[in-house]
Amino acid sequence: MDLVQRGQVCAVLFVVLFFRGGSCSPGVLRVQHKFKGLGKNLTELKSHDARRHGRILSAIDVHLGGDGDPTNTGLYYAQIKIGNPAKDYYVQIDTGSDILWVNCIQCTRCPKKSGLGVHLTLYDPSGSSSGNPISCADPFCSIAYQGPIQDCTPDVACPYGVEYGDGSTTSGFYVQDYIQYERVSGNFQTTPANASVVFGCGAHQSGQLGKDDQALDGIFGFGQANSSVISQLASSGKVKKMFAHCLDGIHGGGIFSIGQVVQPSLKTTPLVPNQPHYNVNLKAIDVGGSVLDLPSNVFGSGDGQGTIIDSGTTLAYITEGAYKPVMSAIMSYGPKLKFSMLEGSYCFIYTGSVDDAFPSVTLYFEDSLSLRVYPRDYLFEASESYWCIGWQNSGMQSKESRQMTILGDLVLRNKLVVYDLENQVIGWTDYNCSSSIKVQDDKTGAVYEVGAHNISFAYDIKLGRFRLFLSLLTASLLYFMI
Repeated sequence: MDLVQRGQVCAVLFVVLFFRGGSCSPGVLRVQHKFKGLGKNLTELKSHDARRHGRILSAIDVHLGGDGDPTNTGLYYAQIKIGNPAKDYYVQIDTGSDILWVNCIQCTRCPKKSGLGVHLTLYDPSGSSSGNPISCADPFCSIAYQGPIQDCTPDVACPYGVEYGDGSTTSGFYVQDYIQYERVSGNFQTTPANASVVFGCGAHQSGQLGKDDQALDGIFGFGQANSSVISQLASSGKVKKMFAHCLDGIHGGGIFSIGQVVQPSLKTTPLVPNQPHYNVNLKAIDVGGSVLDLPSNVFGSGDGQGTIIDSGTTLAYITEGAYKPVMSAIMSYGPKLKFSMLEGSYCFIYTGSVDDAFPSVTLYFEDSLSLRVYPRDYLFEASESYWCIGWQNSGMQSKESRQMTILGDLVLRNKLVVYDLENQVIGWTDYNCSSSIKVQDDKTGAVYEVGAHNISFAYDIKLGRFRLFLSLLTASLLYFMI
């Protein structure tokens, strides 16, 4: 998410000091999909993406849940514990932002209940024996604001104020307290561990952040800026700057870990330097084994251009210069069908196996990394035997994103995606996300197995037809432009 304070960028510095002798062993957070089993139509999928694009620990095992249905906000959340005594908080997982904040006891217009079946808790710094406000004179505040705050006196709290591209806002002040997570201590085994963190204590919320239906306690960012969780862990020397996710589009849940993945091995492609997002260089597309003849500048990397890996986008958006050839190739390859338009997508009636009848689409990236998207991934069943193509035309989106390719969970689910920020590369491979991966304890060299997770809901939600799209983060199109 774009962190824009009126007149300046406001970053949350997530400072983490690990205990247990500075061990760099794996750890755990449990993550759940916000709307497991809730059906959504194509308009809602695109609404989610439009909002997102408009905003746009030693080794740690983050427990993932969910089965792949999008919402209009972030789709995955983690259960974390904060304070002493520790209390549970549910925070949105967001690889597109660099902030950790939770709603606080002073909050006005904060949701008091959630339609997700989780219990919301307002954080009270005075109710935690380890909670302390951060003064505007604290060095942390100067780092967060990239300089001293005017008219600051030691008795004034360090403020934060964030405005997201969809108009939602959060503001409050910084506090320091303990956060508890699960450190991986063996194969499929964890041990509780603590970290002292500085995070935002939200006193005022507005817009989508103040609504009850999809409410959570806050946001937990996993962006690559210096203020992000992973960056702060790495700068303190406690972890390597690496994390991975594998979102299970079949069974729900999946794998999310911080640290070095040693198995499976996979190929990587360089991240584009000096970008706030996970930008990569897309080189070519083939449909059914035939490389498309596309203009040489169709995947440019200048302002307002480029290719972004974003698991928080539900569908996949490709530039108009590539979209039309891709659609033409898919429709000419498959059976002779009558296509109709549904909310801007090509749809058709078909009763057979789509994997047998339609071609795979393969994307080729710098350094020979490819990403194969199967028909069962890019086609979804809107109603019985009525299928729609999930590829979308960026040219039909907002002015700022028309020349951008944004690869969302349509192409990323059921793949292990590894973000190696130490070496500024990203990689992926087809994977069974309900299985396990192996991560390394950088201090001892021990290798531990980390399995998939799926937190159960407090109540059952009626199953719907759209069970294909997973997302891990939330942001907006303005964010992609900054």
